[in-house]
Amino acid sequence: MDTLYLALPALILLAALLAYPFGRMLVVSFQDMQLRHLFSGATPPWIGFDNYTQILTDGVFWSVVLRTAVFTVVSVAISIVLGLAVALLMGRVSNAVRVAMVITMMFVWAIPQLVSAQIFKWMVDADFGVLNYLIDKIPGVDFANHSWFADPKQGWIVITTLVVWAGIPFLAITLHAGLTQVPHELREAALVDGASAWQTLRNIVLPVLRPLLVIVTTLSVIWNFGLFTQVWALRDSKPEQEYQTLATYAFTQAFGRSEYSVGSAISVVTVLLMLGVMAFYIRQMFQIGDVD
Repeated sequence: MDTLYLALPALILLAALLAYPFGRMLVVSFQDMQLRHLFSGATPPWIGFDNYTQILTDGVFWSVVLRTAVFTVVSVAISIVLGLAVALLMGRVSNAVRVAMVITMMFVWAIPQLVSAQIFKWMVDADFGVLNYLIDKIPGVDFANHSWFADPKQGWIVITTLVVWAGIPFLAITLHAGLTQVPHELREAALVDGASAWQTLRNIVLPVLRPLLVIVTTLSVIWNFGLFTQVWALRDSKPEQEYQTLATYAFTQAFGRSEYSVGSAISVVTVLLMLGVMAFYIRQMFQIGDVD
């Protein structure tokens, strides 16, 4: 309960900042707003749940939801595993190497999403990309002018790699900080008892890291579920149907087709889906605070 009181000012501030934009979006989702209403300032007609009925009975919408969910699960799982691996490595290297790793990862973390997306876009470019150039040097492999986005599976590999690459610094540094809290005596006792490295990790390290793993995993889900910039930049602001996520799909419907109310309805559904994840995150934060 004390944790709730401490978090209350921040929750009130967030609610105040988000109340108007979300409330406005919610109202628009029940209307039929067209481009003429924006220019004239006229009040759009009220159509009730028609926009929600339209998207919830649309197979394309559900394919976008599934694609977004699958991407989120895969990218978060890979990010957590690699982030934990890098964190464990940081605990085994010298101080100088560890500092160099932290500085390097901080530079990666500081790069804006749009800039990193443009870098990856150049690397996988069909005509001038360095990745195709290097792969083409392998004997028996012809990767000249290969388009990574012609096949959606390969395209999503590029997008996932970009998201994972950008997310590892935060995860690795955070998990490394958590690893420093694992009692050294427990590891020594496990070593004396003949436990393997995997047994030590599974039975000692991971249980201690569990609260932190829950937090960083939940944050990664929230961030990756709202994927927009990377897809938008890599597909030249015109993502094909196979590359649409909930964020890009809502934007495309609202501003690409001037279906502002439909886009608002998609955004509201997205927010509702994320509220479940956020509620779980807040609950875990309160539980961890109560335990401490």
